[in-house]
Amino acid sequence: MTFANRFQGRRAVVTGGASGIGLAVAARLHAEGAQVSLWDLNAEALATAKEATGAADVQALDIADPDAVARAMAGSLAALGGLDVLVCSAGITGPNTTVKDYPAEAWRRVIDVNLNGLFYCNQAAVPALERNGYGRIVNVASIAGKEGNPNASAYSASKAAVIGLTKSLGKELAKTEIRVNCVTPAAVRTAIFDQMTQEHIDFMLSKIPLGRFGGIDEVCALICWLASEEASFSTGAVFDVSGGRATY
Repeated sequence: MTFANRFQGRRAVVTGGASGIGLAVAARLHAEGAQVSLWDLNAEALATAKEATGAADVQALDIADPDAVARAMAGSLAALGGLDVLVCSAGITGPNTTVKDYPAEAWRRVIDVNLNGLFYCNQAAVPALERNGYGRIVNVASIAGKEGNPNASAYSASKAAVIGLTKSLGKELAKTEIRVNCVTPAAVRTAIFDQMTQEHIDFMLSKIPLGRFGGIDEVCALICWLASEEASFSTGAVFDVSGGRATY
């Protein structure tokens, strides 16, 4: 289900927009009237995603590179004519192993993408949103950031940090018309499962009281509400979509 023209006249950047949750969000934003710019590391997938979503702009980049993020934001602003919405969906899992065996290089990469990259994107978006006097930022964290999944320490730590960053930025901008929130999904079956062991996938499913993985459309619906004008009294907040897993 979509809401006709809910995002009419709005301009949105979606990171991780070539697949999974990001692709679904971009498609729904466009279907409801927004102009959309897709950011993703996978240039080949971006070409397909552009057609699927009707995106006005695509940017192939590694969000862990702050200079690349600055260039991409400049390109998106030029293509869209401004910015109203940022959805940060890009992320990686890293290896499924114990802390004592976790490779330092892999740790740094997960933190660089999931935390530092998201920070660069949020930071680049704020001036454009402030110029508008309006904006919505939605950061995709994870239930792992609240509970800490075993054998996923870098991912869990990075997503916990995303929650903290969201709360901090939400408070900083609370006197403006910019709202900053995050969602904490439990496991959703997307291409990111290809980065996990089957043992870890089975563990995540066992923790969900509903007994199933979340649907991309279910997470997308929550993100799009938070990206809309309706989400006017929530900021620096964490919204669970976890099939009953969340305990706080």
